[in-house]
Formats: sequence, C-alpha cells, structure tokens
Amino acid sequence: MRHLLDTAALGRDDVEELLDLTDAFVEVSARSVPKVPALRGRTVASLFFEDSTRTRLSFETAAKRLSADTMTFSVSSSSVNKGESLRDTALTIEAMGVDAVVVRHRCSGAPHRVASWIDASVVNGGDGWHDHPTQGLLDAYTLRSRLGPLDGCRVAVVGDVKHSRVARADVHALTALGARVTLVAPPTLLPPSLAGWPVEVSHDLDAVLGDVDCVALLRMQRERMTEALVPSLREYTSRFGLTAARARRLGPDVVVMHPGPMNRGVEIAPEVADDPRAVIVDQVRNGVAVRMAVLFRLLGAEARPVAEAADLTGRAGAEGAAPDPPRTGRSPRTPEPAEVPRG
Repeated sequence: MRHLLDTAALGRDDVEELLDLTDAFVEVSARSVPKVPALRGRTVASLFFEDSTRTRLSFETAAKRLSADTMTFSVSSSSVNKGESLRDTALTIEAMGVDAVVVRHRCSGAPHRVASWIDASVVNGGDGWHDHPTQGLLDAYTLRSRLGPLDGCRVAVVGDVKHSRVARADVHALTALGARVTLVAPPTLLPPSLAGWPVEVSHDLDAVLGDVDCVALLRMQRERMTEALVPSLREYTSRFGLTAARARRLGPDVVVMHPGPMNRGVEIAPEVADDPRAVIVDQVRNGVAVRMAVLFRLLGAEARPVAEAADLTGRAGAEGAAPDPPRTGRSPRTPEPAEVPRG
C-alpha cells in the first residue's frame, strides 16, 4: 500500500486491516502521553487547497502522535497566488524531503495527479465530489465500534449525495464490510448515474427509518450548488431532515452519524445532534486514530505484519523509550521501515 486515493480500491481485507490497526492507536490516544516513536524521522506535509478543520487538524495530530515531523501548506500565503501550478507546488514540497503528502483539493482527481508526479506517498484528504477515503474509514470504524460486525447492518445515507465525497467513501467502506446501504435523497440531489454503486435508493425518509441500524446524514453543500435543487431549506428539512419527531421513531440502539460541519436545524435537529445515539464527537475522536493507522500503514509497515505492528501497548511505547530507528541513507523517495515499540 503506497497511496490511499480511493475507498473503492480497498477490499474487505484492506478495510479490516486498517480498522484493526486503528484499535491499537485508539489505545495510544488514550494514554496520558499519547505518542509513540513509530514514524520518528518521517515528514508528513498537508497540502490543502480547500478550507478544513477536522481533516487537517486530525492528520497533523495523527502525524505528531506518531512522532513524525509535519509541514502545513497554506494557499493564502503561498506561491499559488502568484500563479504556481499544482504540479510545481507538489514537486517543491517533495524536494524539501517529505515522505507523505495529504492532499485536499476542490477538483476531483487532484490527489491522483499529485501521486503521478511525486514519489512520496499521497493520501486523498478529499477531492471535489469524488472521494474522502479516511472519512469513510473512520465512519466504518465508529459504526463497528458501536454495533460490532457490520455484516447485514442497514445504513441509510441521507441528504446531498450528489455533491458529497463522504457519501461515496461511506458506501464503499461500509459495503466492503457487509453493510446494506440505502441512499435517501430527492432525485435532484442524487448523481446522474449510480452505475457501480452497491446501494438501494429511496426518496422517502419516513419509509426507511423503521428498518435501519444507522442514519448517516450529509451536509447540504450549498457552496457547491449552482442551481436551485430543492424548493427551499425548510422544504428539504420537512422531507429529509432528521427532526426530533423522526428521531423519536428510531430504536434506542440506532446510531446517528454526521461527518460535520453540521447545519443544525437543516439536515439534523439540534437536540438530535446532542442525543446519546449520535456519535458525531466519536467520529472526530476516531478520526485521529484512523489517520494514525493510515500513515503508519503507508510509512512504517512496509515489511511488518499488522499483528506485529499493533504491538503498541508495551512499556517502550508507553514510556517513549524506544531508540531511534536505524538510518540507512534514506532519501525522500525511498522510505525505510520504521521501528515500532515492542512490549
């Protein structure tokens, strides 16, 4: 695994491997000193061309908890404003000695182009309407942590599917684990074609609510809409919002998810967002551990089984006493396996 660009490229074994590895990093994050030297000597750069709070901060936190160095690219103060191309920006950052680049871009496919230009590992941090692999993984991890194995789990993904990279990521990650996914949206908020999507489709949220284990809500992405796709937000909420009345129809064990940021009062009622069945804060918390697993899998586990890599709960890791990994004349284009603390 050299890059993480598409959730659809991950099979069940790949997803389960990453989620099992995440378990170990959840334990690391719960320590009084949540840090291990697994990626000491590595450098992770954040190349974000779109605004982000959760994804950018959680990737930076994940890298630091693995003892990697971090670089943050800010478009507002970069040479992009002078006309520098994406390719030249990527090559410039790689020339500074980075081992991995997390790319978020408004254009679908941008991380794939970056991966074709540089030899560092590339992680798709969200590209246009296309995909957001780590969001799909953290949603799957959060749901599995609450419900157990997801074979046969019934998930309703509700809202603006057309403009949502999260919807695509969730569909592929959840169905890879055996979940049954139903997309719930007005026809105007669905993609022109759903060919290849392993999903069912409904235009009636009320008809679906009585037969689900999870309701995964999507934000209305008004900044991406160039036409009136719903009569009004009030109309949308009345038909597709998870209101307090609809939430009362859900069973006590039904999980409510939202990738954030939320439009409270539009796709989700404020009291529902704060309901004990909502795992929205858990999604953010688990996002750090999932991204730790992804970075470790890309940069620190080239020749190491996950079962061995997951041995992160021993004394050396907890005390931060593991020695520096041996250096072998590494160049940024040929990363070496990282030492993992052993118990």
